[in-house]
Amino acid sequence: MIARRRLVLSVVGTRPNLMKTAPVIAALAGRGDAFTHVLVHTDQHYDERMSQIFLEELGVGPPDFSLDVGSGSHAYQTARIMERLESVLLDVGPDLVLVPGDVNSTMAAALVACKLLIPVGHIEAGLRSFDRTMPEEINRVVTDQVSDLLFTHSPEAAEHLAAEGVPAEKVHPVGNTMIDTLVAMQGRIAAADAAAAHGLSGGDYLVVTLHRPSLVDGPLLAQTLDELHALSKVMPVVFPAHPRTQGAMRELGAEPAGERLRILPPLGYVEFLSLMSSAGAVLTDSGGIQEETTFLGVPCFTLRDNTERPVTVTMGTNVLLGLAPARIGEIPSLIESVRRRSPRLAPGWDGRAAERIAEVLATVPLRTPSVSGVSGAVPARYGARGESSGQMRRP
Repeated sequence: MIARRRLVLSVVGTRPNLMKTAPVIAALAGRGDAFTHVLVHTDQHYDERMSQIFLEELGVGPPDFSLDVGSGSHAYQTARIMERLESVLLDVGPDLVLVPGDVNSTMAAALVACKLLIPVGHIEAGLRSFDRTMPEEINRVVTDQVSDLLFTHSPEAAEHLAAEGVPAEKVHPVGNTMIDTLVAMQGRIAAADAAAAHGLSGGDYLVVTLHRPSLVDGPLLAQTLDELHALSKVMPVVFPAHPRTQGAMRELGAEPAGERLRILPPLGYVEFLSLMSSAGAVLTDSGGIQEETTFLGVPCFTLRDNTERPVTVTMGTNVLLGLAPARIGEIPSLIESVRRRSPRLAPGWDGRAAERIAEVLATVPLRTPSVSGVSGAVPARYGARGESSGQMRRP
């Protein structure tokens, strides 16, 4: 075991980041003699419905630092995160920067830490869609190349890293921390009974989430809405829409409403998972939802040509429809074939991935940050024992 507490700084920016990081924060807190933890939120998702409610529901509490980055182009957002995070890292002096997932906050934080010679740990390393038109793919590849500890959640992820020349000693198969969150929250999810709250019958409705530019920022959105209207005559459709998706609908003048096709604002974690767990099926372009539906055994139809989570197709309940809204009408006939499968979970999708990450962080040697101003010492503001005050601070 390490001789003193390690100061771990986690950087999150979106609500999926929070779901992946919350169990790690809890696991590190359970080893209070070994770790001090600092949370930085970049505010890449800054809408209260997209972020604050998740902090509250997941029990994370307010971040120690909030960067107020907001929206913008990929370059603008990445640059602001890098500029604002650098001073935080210089001030705090962490032993390790921990980044989850594949958003702009992930890559930006990894680059800043790497430039300051601070070790980087990447949660959900090694995922690949092999589609460089996706911003997330660039974020994944870059983050993995500069990371010191690569935490994988499925067998093919380790294979991808090996093919890219990442040394095996850097790679740690730990499992899926997003599933950790789902396991921990199952009681609250079941008790919420969101289907009944929305006047729906369990097992007979479709939940929809769409947010990727390939669908939302072009002509496919209008076609998708037309197909959902048609499908709603066969089964109710519930569509909690991302703010940018709602904005695109308004620009089209095509924001639909009705009893059979309901457009809802973004939902909190508990309500959304409750609604999804009782659904007959889910239509999505999200990566994380492909995993959650596999764990829940709910048929999932992904409106994309590829997925960085093929394990959800080969072992789970996920079906790739392609970037083809015309196939939405096939969903009712496909549901039964998915239900007849015998879905399995990938190794480590057992609710204990965060514990395995904490064990690695407690035992694996890390190089000492050597850049001026980064000492790895616990700042005085965290108290004599390195405990955070829990108050939000801004750089």
